[in-house]
Amino acid sequence: MTVTEQLSNLAQILARGDLTTLFQPIVSLSQQSVIGYEALTRGPSNSSLHSPVTLFSAARHAKRLNDLELACRESACRHFDAQGLQGKLFLNASPESLLDITHKPGKTLEFLQRFGISPSQVVIELTEQTPIEDFELLDNALRHYRAMGFSIALDDLGAGYSSLRLWSELRPDYVKIDRYFIDGIHRDAVKREFVDSILKIARASRAEVIAEGIELQQELFVLQEMGVDLVQGYLIGRPETSPSVDFADLLPKAPNADSDFLEEAGDLSPLLVQQAGVSQDQSISDVLDVFRLQANLNALAVLDSDERPVGIVQRSLLSEALLKPYAKDLLARKPISRLMSEEFLAVEVSHSMQQVSRLLTSRARQRIEDDFIITQNGRYLGLGRVMDVLKLITEMKIQQARYANPLTLLPGNVPIQQCLARLLRQGREAVICYVDIDHFKPFNDLYGYAKGDQVLLSLAQCLSDQVDPRCDFVGHIGGDDFMLVFCSEDWQMRLTELFSTFQARCLPLYRNEHLAADGFVAMSRQGTMERFPLLSLSIGAVQVGSDSANLDPDGLAHLASQAKRQAKATPGNSLELMQTGSEHQSPSLAAHAS
Repeated sequence: MTVTEQLSNLAQILARGDLTTLFQPIVSLSQQSVIGYEALTRGPSNSSLHSPVTLFSAARHAKRLNDLELACRESACRHFDAQGLQGKLFLNASPESLLDITHKPGKTLEFLQRFGISPSQVVIELTEQTPIEDFELLDNALRHYRAMGFSIALDDLGAGYSSLRLWSELRPDYVKIDRYFIDGIHRDAVKREFVDSILKIARASRAEVIAEGIELQQELFVLQEMGVDLVQGYLIGRPETSPSVDFADLLPKAPNADSDFLEEAGDLSPLLVQQAGVSQDQSISDVLDVFRLQANLNALAVLDSDERPVGIVQRSLLSEALLKPYAKDLLARKPISRLMSEEFLAVEVSHSMQQVSRLLTSRARQRIEDDFIITQNGRYLGLGRVMDVLKLITEMKIQQARYANPLTLLPGNVPIQQCLARLLRQGREAVICYVDIDHFKPFNDLYGYAKGDQVLLSLAQCLSDQVDPRCDFVGHIGGDDFMLVFCSEDWQMRLTELFSTFQARCLPLYRNEHLAADGFVAMSRQGTMERFPLLSLSIGAVQVGSDSANLDPDGLAHLASQAKRQAKATPGNSLELMQTGSEHQSPSLAAHAS
């Protein structure tokens, strides 16, 4: 199709409003909810301008980009309202359109008023396709949107011509990390460092980070572990004309503290502070009286007629607002909704401590002295204090440290038993591995305890390197015995890698003559001198699943120990697999290396 024909098609599309609007969900992992949708536009399906790249390129060439973007916003607002979607509406806008002399301020607000959407629900998402020449003019344009109640997001951070400068100059409310840095992040340490830096800058600038373009669960696991809470991508939900509004439909296997068998169950009852909320219509004067009567009160939840939180009033921010000249006289009779903050954290009482901890650390606007709201089925229950969360998390870590192995600091027998119990209770498919070092005692007797400890520390590091911390587990039973719990599907590959890395780490510990002889002579358990090969690993593995309900943790550990004894009968690195419910081992799954 010629350029002239494309421009003709574009004119027809704009004249008829023949655009398709899709919505892609953005979810909060810790709150397990959809927080909003990004509106995406396509041309007519039977047109050469169906692709958004081609469509917007044609509009830019025809100098009608501003017209197209306004048409996209009008369509997005109309369909957002028609489908009754809740949360934030992310609307894409290019700087060149906002700075276009033909751009008419107020059109977006007009659309919102027509369809009954509050400006506070809308996020203007800045997309940079061409270099920006006038940052000051763009800043003034965005100030206009902010003054009307809109939020600002910076799209494709790290990919634009000047995205870092845009962040510094414009101070957006949200920053979206470009897909390039998300793709394969679980395999790329440099990408993880980049995202970690972005998170630190975001906390300093009080911006919220959204990771977009997530397609693999491994990417999601790593991002959540790093503290990213807001996510978007094909794994979560594809762009659709009628998107799902249910988090469970979007991401049934998303990692979270309540479903992860490695994290303790429990709710937020220990954090709950029983404190009555106030109505959003209650006067500021009445709320001030409540604070005066309760000197230790940090905050009050603001509720609607259904007892659902709509805002929060922090004592410090209320005092600051009323310090302005004549503010107290002017505002005393006004409703508290005038001064409440709509940027509050509300969590269900059924959420776990770990889940709340992740949410607090990922929120740029949550201060350590602030309170948050605790709900039950969405209705107000009471308040929680950030300091109390930190204290309880610290106590939990101290408790965990009590049961850690003093040498390797890996979880000891109590956490191992708890892990196996949760695994069996939930009926999850996993592979339990009992790991033992062959000929460790004669090595330890010959080389001394210092070298022996180095071997144990090396194995602990190798084991930790081979597990996915979001779904696997490693523990130290004692001595040279370790326990692995794999939920990772590629567990066999991980064990193969474990064999080779452990042997490589041990090489510097041997004397040259022992390396040359591929073994050493030492005292046996029977008290006689005997030749032993270099250290190797014997691993007994047990596959468990929904058919393992008749087992208890001790029985499961016993099966793994049995499989390990079978593995030790084979010289060199070996792996033996046993099925639960059977006393027979399957053939070894690993190539034996002497």
